[in-house]
Amino acid sequence: MELSRRDLFKATGGMGAGIALTALGFDAREVEAATKDFKLKNAREYTSICTFCSCGCGMMCYVKDGKLVNLEGDPDHIINEGALCSKGASMGAVPNSDQRVTTPLYRAPGSDKWQRIGWKEAIDKVAGKIKRTRDGNWLASEKDGGKEFTVNRTDAISFLGGAQNTNEECYLLSKMSRILGTDYVEHQARL
Repeated sequence: MELSRRDLFKATGGMGAGIALTALGFDAREVEAATKDFKLKNAREYTSICTFCSCGCGMMCYVKDGKLVNLEGDPDHIINEGALCSKGASMGAVPNSDQRVTTPLYRAPGSDKWQRIGWKEAIDKVAGKIKRTRDGNWLASEKDGGKEFTVNRTDAISFLGGAQNTNEECYLLSKMSRILGTDYVEHQARL
């Protein structure tokens, strides 16, 4: 690398100006923090949980104009304390993907095509199937040793939770399974 006398003076002057600004109280960390605030201005902050593995690391998501603009580890989360692995850090590509499905799709029996349906129709279809399954497989009583016992349950429905579910979500899944009359609740936090 060749350095002319003029380039040497420019570099020396630039370093001297930087040192002088630092001595006068200019802090580059404050500028860096200010640029982050500028990027996130008018962005809504949401907390979420990474869904890639069963660790359940906490994430802070910043959404602006319907797009995820920043994703970072949640420093207050007990599991990851602000850190994210490479899988969690790449999670930002998921909500902004043009291939992400944002409306319910339905494929009729025997059809080879998916068609878009509304949320109300999708919820009604799922609720109807759950109700038919529950009612069609309901056990009001069971005999054991010649005695009849009231059981009021169905063995046709089960629930599967995961480590990325929060305590509140697990509580709601447990309540819903009991309301529907099933004891089959499983958790998949084993890797």
